Amino acid sequence: MAVRIDLLISLDGFATTTDQTPENPFGPDWSRLVGAYVATRTFRERVFKDTSGKGTTGIDDKYAQDYFDNIGAEIMGAGKFGLHDHPNDPDWKGWWGDEPPFHCPVFVLTHTPRPSLQMAGGTTFHFLAADPGEALERATREAKGKDVRIGGGPTMARDYLEAGLVDHLHVAIAPILLGRGIRLWDDLRGLEEGYSVTSETAESGTIHLTFQR
Repeated sequence: MAVRIDLLISLDGFATTTDQTPENPFGPDWSRLVGAYVATRTFRERVFKDTSGKGTTGIDDKYAQDYFDNIGAEIMGAGKFGLHDHPNDPDWKGWWGDEPPFHCPVFVLTHTPRPSLQMAGGTTFHFLAADPGEALERATREAKGKDVRIGGGPTMARDYLEAGLVDHLHVAIAPILLGRGIRLWDDLRGLEEGYSVTSETAESGTIHLTFQR
C-alpha cells in the first residue's frame, strides 16, 4: 500500500485557475492546464465513457493509466468535490455525473459533514471533519491493501507532503503560465530529500515529474 498524489500544475507552479465565471465555472485556463490529460485515450474511456479508441496513446496516456491503477480509496478536499461552489445545495453530487470515475470509497474533508453518498460504479462519497492523519487512517482501512490517493486540491496535497505522509508524488507540468492561483510548491523547501526524483517529457510538452520514496 502506498499513499499517492497526482497533480497537474503550470510551469509557474499553480495547480488552480482564477478565471472562472458563473457561465464557465472552470474557466478557459482550466482547459489549458488539463488539455493533454483530457486528450488521452485512458481519460476518455474512464471519465467520458468513450470506448471508440480515440485519444492519445503516448507518454501522457501512460501516466493517465497509472493514475487509475490500484487505487483502493481517495481523499479529496471540499473544493474539489464542489462544496465551495454549492455550499447550500443538499442535492449536489459532485462534478462527475451519476457514475464518478473513482470506483472506490472517496473521503471528502469538510467542516460541514453531510450523509454519505453512494453512486453508481462503486464510488461512495464520505464527508469527514477530520485532520489529514485521521482521514488517512480511515482511507487506509477502506483501501484493503490497495493504494490511497490524495486527490487534491493543492492546499490539501501540501498538508500531506508537509506531514511526510506521501510515498509517491507525480506532478504533470503543463507548458503554460498562469501567473496566479494556488501554488503547489509553497513552503515545501527541501521536499526532494528522501525521494528519488525522475522526469520524462511527453509528446504534448508536458513534463512528468515523479518523487518516489
